[in-house]
Amino acid sequence: MSLTDDLYRETILDHYHNPRNQGKIEDASAEVEGVNPLCGDELTLFLKLNDQGIVEDIKMNAHGCSINTASGSMMSEAVLGQSLEKAREIIENFKNMMLSKGEEIPLDDELEDLEALRGVKKYPVRIKCALLPWNTLLEGLEAAEKKCCHHT
Repeated sequence: MSLTDDLYRETILDHYHNPRNQGKIEDASAEVEGVNPLCGDELTLFLKLNDQGIVEDIKMNAHGCSINTASGSMMSEAVLGQSLEKAREIIENFKNMMLSKGEEIPLDDELEDLEALRGVKKYPVRIKCALLPWNTLLEGLEAAEKKCCHHT
């Protein structure tokens, strides 16, 4: 175990034990359920967009493994205050990092905490745990965008 692995483990455990943006949003733009039936991970994601399509608030209730909870916590911090376009870019970058074979895809400096999840790639069966919140967020962004940003 290297020092880096220890720091990454600490980051994941911190987000697991003290998840950011927990709870629910009463007047959410979208409420989406994410489930991984293989391992029992579940989460409910609440998303609120403002009229400009900015992620004004994001809350999550995750039940499952530490990686699922930590990944969701880090994700919520990464996309809070971001535009739909930037949020999708962050999701894309994270998914590329998790699913890339071989070459290491670097993340932007402001996404530094997410680097901690790179180690999950050593355990292919756990990659789905890390990706569940992100895939749920993609679904939530689509639902919220339809509701808030395409008034006709």
